[in-house]
Amino acid sequence: MPSASKDGSRIRTCSSYRSPSHRRMQIRPGCPHYNRRLEYRRMSRRSRKPDAYRVEAEGLLDRLTDGGSELDRRLAADMIRTAVRLLDDGCDTGQMKMMTNALREMRSSWRVFADYKGIRKVSIYGSARTPEDHVDYTAARLFSRLMAEESWMAITGAGDGIMKAGHEGPTRDASFGLRIRLPFETAANEVIEGDPKLISFRYFFTRKVMFMAHADAVAVFPGGFGTQDELFEALTLIQTGKSNLIPVVLMEGEGGVYWEHWMNYVEKNLGDNGWISPEDYSLIHRASSPEDGCRHILDFYRVFHSKRYVGDHLVIRLRHRLSGEALDALNDEFADLVHTGSIEQSDALPEESDHLELPRLVFHHHRRGWSRVRQLIDRINESGGMAGDE
Repeated sequence: MPSASKDGSRIRTCSSYRSPSHRRMQIRPGCPHYNRRLEYRRMSRRSRKPDAYRVEAEGLLDRLTDGGSELDRRLAADMIRTAVRLLDDGCDTGQMKMMTNALREMRSSWRVFADYKGIRKVSIYGSARTPEDHVDYTAARLFSRLMAEESWMAITGAGDGIMKAGHEGPTRDASFGLRIRLPFETAANEVIEGDPKLISFRYFFTRKVMFMAHADAVAVFPGGFGTQDELFEALTLIQTGKSNLIPVVLMEGEGGVYWEHWMNYVEKNLGDNGWISPEDYSLIHRASSPEDGCRHILDFYRVFHSKRYVGDHLVIRLRHRLSGEALDALNDEFADLVHTGSIEQSDALPEESDHLELPRLVFHHHRRGWSRVRQLIDRINESGGMAGDE
């Protein structure tokens, strides 16, 4: 075990070496014995070749489970292999605990959400300090109820204030609670407390991953640092293509000026300085009422269904085919999004396995300009022209 010398420096003891008085020798960093032990450890680490890790991990997986596809099993083996390598990487116990807890939290969350695949969900952000008699609270409760009436579910942070209002509207049956464990917030709100859809998190970053991973829309009400953090992260992920392209709606109670001041700040300090592009404002909708916020989200999915990549081609799934005239208009307006070729209408591609019945728009995308892609989706929804209408 490490100990301290008289001068306070750390020293190591080694039972392999004995002094004439048979007392344990103290091995100081820099001495030959200490350096020899370090070199032995390095040689031991180098001897563990990546192939050996792979065989070990895949063998362990074979013994533990027969489930999953071949690709999923390879990915699971890679996770095992990565975990084993951490032992040789010099990570301390705190780092090991963080990685272990983060993986455990994500696994637990996906298990809960797995029972609700195919159901649209809106993540609702806002202050835990909003009192129940505040107009913002009333607006959040009404908005979440309107979304539930359209068969949507609500995801909130499980606390009080806006989070509780977001659960009261749809009731607990249509609500998820993503609770963060904080010294001053030890319990969830009374609506979601005890529900199997209440998930606890130690880390903010894993919690925010789940907010965005399962959201088909984001609704933001006035709040503090946490609300602003969640809003700007959502906008950053959407703007850079690191998340699904979903609507972001800013809402508040009647007579509020919170978002007016926020937009003034963004326009003056970000837009006027060129830190964001003019098209980036397309990612944000400032709703005039809860009804307007609900309508904006539903309109986003009126014709547009979802998107994905197949190789370098962006595939946009539609609820119905577009008319030839509408397709020509899209090619004229959004040629800047196309790397080569043009925007074409198509059936499901051979590489796809989901939503095969839906028509597609397919084009060779240069993988940037996601705010322009949002404008493309808006134009698709506005066109409304079906092929049979020609």
